[in-house]
Amino acid sequence: MSHIKHMAVRDIDAALERAPSGRRAKMLHQVTTLFIEHAELYSDEEIGFFDDVIARLAAEIETEARILLAERLASVRNAPRGVIRMLAFDDDDAVASPVLMHSERLDEAALIENANAKSQRHLLAISRRRALSEALTDVLIVRGDRAVAVSLAGNPGARLSHDGFASLIGRANGDDELAERIGARREIPPHLFLKLLAAASEQVRVKLRALHPQAGADINRVVAQVAGRIKQAIAARPRDYSGVIERLAARYRAGGLAETDLAAFAETGRMEESVVTLALIGDMPIIVADHAMYSDRSESILVIARARGLTWPTVKALLRLRAGPKGISATELQQNLASFERLSRPTAEQLLRFHYMARSSPGAKLS
Repeated sequence: MSHIKHMAVRDIDAALERAPSGRRAKMLHQVTTLFIEHAELYSDEEIGFFDDVIARLAAEIETEARILLAERLASVRNAPRGVIRMLAFDDDDAVASPVLMHSERLDEAALIENANAKSQRHLLAISRRRALSEALTDVLIVRGDRAVAVSLAGNPGARLSHDGFASLIGRANGDDELAERIGARREIPPHLFLKLLAAASEQVRVKLRALHPQAGADINRVVAQVAGRIKQAIAARPRDYSGVIERLAARYRAGGLAETDLAAFAETGRMEESVVTLALIGDMPIIVADHAMYSDRSESILVIARARGLTWPTVKALLRLRAGPKGISATELQQNLASFERLSRPTAEQLLRFHYMARSSPGAKLS
């Protein structure tokens, strides 16, 4: 068998010297077929011969033929190393991708070199390999675009370093698909998982809660913290009531704005009108009414309502409006009613004056 193979390779070498350029693609196909059919039987020296012949033929053929060559050699365990490297570094990603994804003849050094130099499509192909080291994924994360990041995060054979996880999490803000793929990885460090949860959407958190049932308490804690930060940010954000003030102030001065209007605004979900009306009929700075409606606690609304003689149905409508989409439970409403009834008007007026000093500024009143 060895004698026949030596004769075959000598014949190939001789034919190559005489072949016109137009026949080289056909010869390449024949030579590659000969190699693949007996690949397991060739010695390193014979593989080296095929490496030289195939490389010489592939250098002068059309792109379609190089793509076919890459597809045929990508899964051959002992494919010629030189040819595989040549294909992997081809500028055309359609040529390079099959070997970058599948060939075992590319060592880590070559893959890292490729990832540092070639296009995003080359990087995407590397990201889909069956196994990837941390050193390689670090390069892919630094250089890769979103498609590469999503591919890496979803590849169970890709090992991610601590820095790699942190970098991907930083890129996942606002990207549900990436966040979900990162969070689905079992090896994600716990503190980074919590950081991911803090930036993820509610839809992603629901999915990650199902994937990590053991982390339920931690997830709930993070969700509560995030909700609190969002509410604080909303409460701290200055709001412009100028248009609503202009519309309602004249009505108030004409005697056409009362508690019934406040209750109607609250019951129909009109937050800006409710805040402005509360400030007007309560004779208080807009910032005090605004803070009461956006505060984490309901006590401010109870104090204002009792100090200004508002009735419980109006207070209840304001509490429901303040709660927003999450709503307010019957138990919580009952607790607020009890607090409202216990609060005396003189005490409420004293507490409201304290709110004036803490929240108001000169000229802030609307009346």
